[in-house]
Amino acid sequence: MNAPVKPSKLIKGATGDWEIVIGLEVHAQVTSNAKLFSGASTEFGGAPNSHVSLVDAAMPGMLPVINEACVAQAVRTGLGLKAQINRRSTFDRKNYFYPDLPQGYQISQYKSPIVGEGEVVVELADGDSITVGIERLHLEQDAGKLLHDQSPTMTYVDLNRSGVALMEIVSKPDMRSAEQAQAYVAKLRTILRYLGTCDGDMEKGSLRADVNVSVRKPGAAYGTRCEIKNVNSIRFIGQAVDVEARRQIGVLEDDGTIDQETRLYDPNKGETRSMRSKEEAHDYRYFPDPDLLPLEFSEDYVAALKADLPELPDEKKARFISAFGLSPYDAAVLVSERESADFFEAVLGGLGDKARDGKLAANWVINELFGRLNKEGQDIASSPVKANQIAAIVDLIGQGVISGKIAKDLFEIVWTEGGDPRALVEARGMKQVTDMGAIEKVVDEIMAANPDKVAQAQAKPALMGWFVGQVMKSSGGKANPQAVNDLLKSKLGI
Repeated sequence: MNAPVKPSKLIKGATGDWEIVIGLEVHAQVTSNAKLFSGASTEFGGAPNSHVSLVDAAMPGMLPVINEACVAQAVRTGLGLKAQINRRSTFDRKNYFYPDLPQGYQISQYKSPIVGEGEVVVELADGDSITVGIERLHLEQDAGKLLHDQSPTMTYVDLNRSGVALMEIVSKPDMRSAEQAQAYVAKLRTILRYLGTCDGDMEKGSLRADVNVSVRKPGAAYGTRCEIKNVNSIRFIGQAVDVEARRQIGVLEDDGTIDQETRLYDPNKGETRSMRSKEEAHDYRYFPDPDLLPLEFSEDYVAALKADLPELPDEKKARFISAFGLSPYDAAVLVSERESADFFEAVLGGLGDKARDGKLAANWVINELFGRLNKEGQDIASSPVKANQIAAIVDLIGQGVISGKIAKDLFEIVWTEGGDPRALVEARGMKQVTDMGAIEKVVDEIMAANPDKVAQAQAKPALMGWFVGQVMKSSGGKANPQAVNDLLKSKLGI
C-alpha cells in the first residue's frame, strides 16, 4: 500500500479536502514488422488501406495465426515490469460493433492474460518515489481508424491499423495526483523504449492511455470512477486528471452522484465530456476465441528471453551512482532516455580512466552538451559534438593537459568547427602551463605590484582568490589552477 497522501497532494473543495485516485490503462503498440494475427505490415503512414490482409479485413473464412515475435515482446515487457509471466494464456473475443472493427469483435485476452502482477518504481520531481502496481498486461489487436474529414456526407474507414498488436498495461489505482500519473507514464515509456518493445511515439499513437479517475475524502472507500479515453500526450494526461477530478468534486459537493462512464478530454476547451455509459465486462460477452489455441510456453523459453534483456533504467542508474559517484539526480537525467544513457556509455568507453573521470564526464554530458543542445533546440542524434570528442576533452582535463576554462573554449571550437580535441590543443597551443618557473615569474610580478593586496591576503586567506584570478588572467587561462594555488599559499605564507 502507498503511504498516506501528503496534504499538498489533496485538493481543497468547499466541503474540505479531497483525494484523487488514478489508475491507468496504457495501450502500447508492439514493435514488430507484422501484425498480431497476419503478415500485413505495421509501418506507419502508408496510404489508406495499403497495409491490410484478408484477415485484417475480416473476409469470410480467414483465420488468425499468432505472430510469435509479438508474444516474445509481451513476455519481455512483462519481465521488464518485474511481473508474473503466465506460461499459459488464452485469447478471447470481445464483442462490440463499430465501423472500424471489421470482425464485429476484437481479439483480446480476458481471464487469462499473458502477464500478471508486476510493479514500476516511479521517481517524482520532489525527490520522492512511489511504487505503482501493475495489475496485468495482455495482448490484443487494434481497430482501424475512421476519417470524418474526407467528405461532407460520408465517413471513410482506414484499416491500416486494424490487427496491429497492442499491449494493454493495466495499473492498480496507486496514483494520487496528476504529477504521479504523468511520471508513471514517462517511466513506463522509458522502460518500453529500453526494451525495444514499443517506440513510445505518442504523436503517432504508438502509446496512448485510458485514464481512470475518481475522488474520495481521505481514507474513505473508493469513489465511482470515470474513464477518459485515448489520451495521447503526457501533458494532456496531467490536464485530464486535474479537470476531471475538479468536475467530480463539483458534482459531489452539489449533492450529485458520479455516473460510471467513458469520457473524452478536449484540450482546446480544457474539459472532459461524456462519451458513453461505461460498459461492464459482461456487456462485451467475452468468450474464448475458437480459432486460436491457448498460448503455452516453457520456463526455458522465458529464461532465454530474460537472459537477453538489456540493462534497464533502474539498474543502470544504480550502477552510475555506485561506480562513478554520480548524484541520484544526475544519474536519473542520464538514464531517463535510452539515447542519453547510450551516449554517456559511449563517452565512458572513450575515457582513459573511467574511475577517475566518470563523474566529470557526466557533468560535461549533462551541463555542457545537453545544456547546449536544449539551447539550440537539437537532440542527441543531431549533436555536432560526438561521444568520442567529449571523452577526449574530459581525458585532457583529467590528465591536467588543459584547465576547465580552456576545455570550454575547446568545446566551442569542436561544436562549431569539429575536429579531434587532442589535435586542436596541440595545433592551437591550448595546453596548460605546468612549468613552475614560468608560473612563479607571473606570481612574483603580481605580488610585487600589489603589496597592499598581499597584506590583506595574509591577514585574510580567503582573499587569495584575487591573486589566483590575476595569475589565470595573465596566463590566458593556461596556468594550472592547482599549481597556482599551491605556489601562492607558499609565497604568501598561508
